[in-house]
Amino acid sequence: MTDFSAIVSRCENSNIGKLLPGALYIHTSALDAIDPILQQYEKSARDLVQDVTEATLVKFALDKPKISYLYYPDFDCEPHPKLHKSLIVDFDSQKVLQRQYQNSENPPILHRKETFVTPNYPRYQEFAQLTEEEVNLGLLDNSRFIGMWQQWQQLLSDHGLDFEGHHVVCPLNNQYSAKKNINIDRHRAALYRTELSRPVRLVLEAELFTPETTFFDYGCGHGRDIKSLQEKGYTSSGWDPYYLPHQPLVSADIVNLGYVINVIEDVKERREALLKAWELSKSILIVSAQVLVDNRQQGLVAYGDGIITSRNTFQKYYAQEELKNYIDSVLNSDSIPVGLGVFLVFRDLEKAEKFRASPFVSRLSTPRVYREVRNFEDYRELLTPLMEFYTLRGRLPVKEELPEAAAIKAEFKTYRRAFSLVLQATDQKEWQEITNKRRQDLLVYLALANFKGRPTIRKVAQEIKADAKGLIGSYRQACLLSDLLLLEVGNLDTIANLCCDSPIGKKLKNSLAIHISALDKLPPVLRVYEGCASRVYGRLQDANIIKFYYNKPKISYLYYPDFDTIAHPILQTTMEIDLQNFAVLYNDLSNDNNPPVLHRKHSLLAPNYPNYDKFYRLTCREEKLGLLADSNQIRRLQGWLKCLKNNQVTIKQHRIFKTSNIK
Repeated sequence: MTDFSAIVSRCENSNIGKLLPGALYIHTSALDAIDPILQQYEKSARDLVQDVTEATLVKFALDKPKISYLYYPDFDCEPHPKLHKSLIVDFDSQKVLQRQYQNSENPPILHRKETFVTPNYPRYQEFAQLTEEEVNLGLLDNSRFIGMWQQWQQLLSDHGLDFEGHHVVCPLNNQYSAKKNINIDRHRAALYRTELSRPVRLVLEAELFTPETTFFDYGCGHGRDIKSLQEKGYTSSGWDPYYLPHQPLVSADIVNLGYVINVIEDVKERREALLKAWELSKSILIVSAQVLVDNRQQGLVAYGDGIITSRNTFQKYYAQEELKNYIDSVLNSDSIPVGLGVFLVFRDLEKAEKFRASPFVSRLSTPRVYREVRNFEDYRELLTPLMEFYTLRGRLPVKEELPEAAAIKAEFKTYRRAFSLVLQATDQKEWQEITNKRRQDLLVYLALANFKGRPTIRKVAQEIKADAKGLIGSYRQACLLSDLLLLEVGNLDTIANLCCDSPIGKKLKNSLAIHISALDKLPPVLRVYEGCASRVYGRLQDANIIKFYYNKPKISYLYYPDFDTIAHPILQTTMEIDLQNFAVLYNDLSNDNNPPVLHRKHSLLAPNYPNYDKFYRLTCREEKLGLLADSNQIRRLQGWLKCLKNNQVTIKQHRIFKTSNIK
């Protein structure tokens, strides 16, 4: 057989067929017109296959000596035919592999059919005309998202398009643009759920519910959130124009407008729904909507202000920043993101400021008492709230910030005299470290607050004003220092140096990866760098790993389920945020049969992490056995499993066992 490099060269220079990065595709009718060397190469493949007379396309692989016969029985009659079967001829092994797609719910499909055939093919012009129509409509702009049947159908549905023969038609768009002669079935957009919706769950996890909190769901659909919260003991009710139209509209502490504004096709009604929900809210309004993100498996495309789906429902896909701007402009507010497509609007501005600052508060422990000081033991119960306050704020209280103020001052006259007794029984350096950390927390918060326009000294929360005075000197001085911090974040060389010098985190090519628990251990510049992403989008739900890139302004959030319990957890979802244009790329790997696997978990953590020692011992043992020697081989699941098998070991509960010893 001809040398494979010559085959590749002939494929790459062929003027017949469709050349893609990994292969050349040719219709079987065009085989007589290709290079003689390729003809002979293909003939040698047929010798290994019993019958390929019904094959539609021949695929010449460019990376390995392989030829595939692809069966598209509807090639001529369907504008985008589905793949039914493939036969793969492997010349190295002299074997033939067959794959069936006929019963697949999401088979591969074809586009640009004219590229597979010669110009004298009977339907060449018809195919070419279809491609031209699709190019003009922008349907083929992103080839990554159109190669599979379901993604292609979603794109057509989003645009309200269909086909008649080999021509694009747009019946839904014509109906919609002809003005509201179409009745949208909004109620069909309501989903049946068996658990709390994501927006309500995020607010619960943020501990914004108290036992006395009342809840109202405006546009509640089937009412799952209402029932779930009632089961948890909260006073909860709701209204929906279709499912619960006769329920009264009542005010509540927390009001939820969950995925409502994105299903209302009328712009005026959409605005009225947002205003009405805000009117009912006593404390917090939750607003959520579908957001437009780039997905490696599936792209979402909005048509104009929205699209009419195949179920005759309306969907408006927002960009995250667009959704925030819409909420803020209608409500004259400064909404706070808690996740993709989920925002909170607070009535009380001070509570809003406290909530904004909360993600940037480091987790610190009150220094332990290790000196026996008689007077301290006498007043220990009285002084404990003062110690806890200092741990939380890094300073002594002012005015009546501490409920126990009267009792403490009755005994010690001042907080300073009371705290001097605390210092006698504890390590003064630990308190100084707390003060330094709280000073950093404050600067990180103020730096990020400047993106929207940080509050003036008259509007800033009193406790933050007190923090600035007690930790730095004044609010004005704190703002100046935070601005300098923000300037440093814009310098990628600074980011690179801090990432490379960080004692915490796993050094990767052009990035630093850390466990989310270690975020507050990083220098303030890196914390602000991450905050530039999370301030707009929130963090990926359940994310436990953060990657800081320093070759480009980008932050990634990764979710590894069972991080603590599984020795080598598997990557499930990622969200990358480009800080130049704030584009978001979301990737769901839950159906990937060979996903990335995490190694050396201890390197992502601070040494005080509860399981750090256990993870570290496992890594040391794995390195000693040579299991981690080939990082490329073990980066993904199948390679890692092969490595374990070859070394005759298995890992259980972060311990390594020889398989020969397991009965």
